[in-house]
Amino acid sequence: MLDKMTQQQRMVLAVVLSFIFFVAYDFLLPKPKHIAQENNQTTQQPLTTQKANATPIASSAPAPMENKTPTPAGITKEQSDTKNIANIITPAFHAKIDELGRISLYEVLLEKFKTKDGKLPNLVDPSSPVKPLEIRFSDPALNEEAFKVPYTASSSDIKVSNEDKELVLTQKLSKVTITKKIIFHPNGTYSLHISLSNPVEYYVSPGFRPKEASDKFTFMGVLIRKADGTIDTIKDGGAKGNEVYMKANILSACDKYFATTFYNFKDGFDVYITKDAKEDPLAFVKGSKEFQLSGYAGAKSHKRLAAIDPRMTDIIEYGFFTFLAKPMFILLKTIHSYIGNWGWAIVATTILLRLVLFPLTYKGMVSMNRLKALSPKIKEIQKKYKGEPQKMNAKMMELYKKHNANPMGGCLPMILQIPVFFAIYRVLLNAVELKHAPWMGWIHDLSAMDPYYILPILMAGTMFWQQRITPTNFTDPMQEKIMKFLPLIFMFFFVTFPAGLTLYWFVNNLFGVLQQYYVNSIFKKEKEQKGVA
Repeated sequence: MLDKMTQQQRMVLAVVLSFIFFVAYDFLLPKPKHIAQENNQTTQQPLTTQKANATPIASSAPAPMENKTPTPAGITKEQSDTKNIANIITPAFHAKIDELGRISLYEVLLEKFKTKDGKLPNLVDPSSPVKPLEIRFSDPALNEEAFKVPYTASSSDIKVSNEDKELVLTQKLSKVTITKKIIFHPNGTYSLHISLSNPVEYYVSPGFRPKEASDKFTFMGVLIRKADGTIDTIKDGGAKGNEVYMKANILSACDKYFATTFYNFKDGFDVYITKDAKEDPLAFVKGSKEFQLSGYAGAKSHKRLAAIDPRMTDIIEYGFFTFLAKPMFILLKTIHSYIGNWGWAIVATTILLRLVLFPLTYKGMVSMNRLKALSPKIKEIQKKYKGEPQKMNAKMMELYKKHNANPMGGCLPMILQIPVFFAIYRVLLNAVELKHAPWMGWIHDLSAMDPYYILPILMAGTMFWQQRITPTNFTDPMQEKIMKFLPLIFMFFFVTFPAGLTLYWFVNNLFGVLQQYYVNSIFKKEKEQKGVA
């Protein structure tokens, strides 16, 4: 069948198949296989260093730990049952500090994330292999002691309203005394100052990634903003356990909507990644005798992160098309600031994108109309020069040139739409702002699938409509039948996609139909004037 297709038809088919592949990749790709957990009751392991040139950032940096002992795969029952010694309430979160100096509970005070039974999202899972502010020592004996000796707190209750409040945690070990000074700020961030009485090697963690909003479509794992401002990500199930990043300025453990984050844009810090038995990344920052950084744990809200520092918005992970997705979200957010509804902002953004791309789309549509008009002559040339492919191609190129038709022109708009689609796909999939954002009467959450499948059906219907009015020059009936099934295939994929994404594609198709009718009318007049048969 492929040998009967024209070059243009092959290109169209390649674009369509590429599109389906990328959609199916995100939709059907399973999570990485997890290695069976060897021991669910292992104690917290120390982090040890070795002299090795194993870092991708600086060849002189040491690898983070040796593989002589198993990486931490869990926590003991005793450690999970440690009592809390401090309670913190701020306008942004409610947290508890346990006697090992770790954040044991961190409830984000966002009403739209409250469950039906009234529970707020807790970013610290009791079974997590490492908790926020947890310290590990390279010295095994000291590390073991640190998980037995409790901290003391300067206050058992901290309430933050309009001004900063300080909490001091102290742990006295045989070789060293650790002092953690935490200053909680009203905007939901905190400042951490760790002071040691003696210089010993240690590491502190922002914690394991939250588990409140996890799915197979979005990134889950650790994100690092490196010294040069570029982003590196380590997905769950993909950690090697020896990654090192010198002078990084953001370290964030993320799920779909939430993150626990360390940041220091002035001096940076050295990041070391180990892994648990499932090959999920466990992130640590190497400390010093006097060590400072800032922290944030909460929703990956663009507005809130930008208010902390514009660079903090880098923890919102858009994947390969980040260079397009970031400005796309800014455009969507700007339109929303005027319209006030995220659904209508998606509609307006889609129409604006179609208008911006219309000059190229127009050329492509006109080219397809011209090729359709030339279809009888193309078939005549193919039949006449069937056994002479070089001569046939030369005659066809003469025909295209004479009638100003570009066999590849119809594919250009489709090629351009693929990166735009996947950019906005990533935006709508990751935007915490769309959580419980309503549109029209039956859509109460643009981040969730359409409960009545209305938008997927409308999307498939407009796609089929656009097919019917778009000129084609298929010579094989089987090819035409395959193309007619595409709306059903797309509907299948979009059924479980967020309603916001399906809304975008529906409006995109609908506006494409209007543009096609307009181009068809223009071409009809052109044919009448030029007398093209």
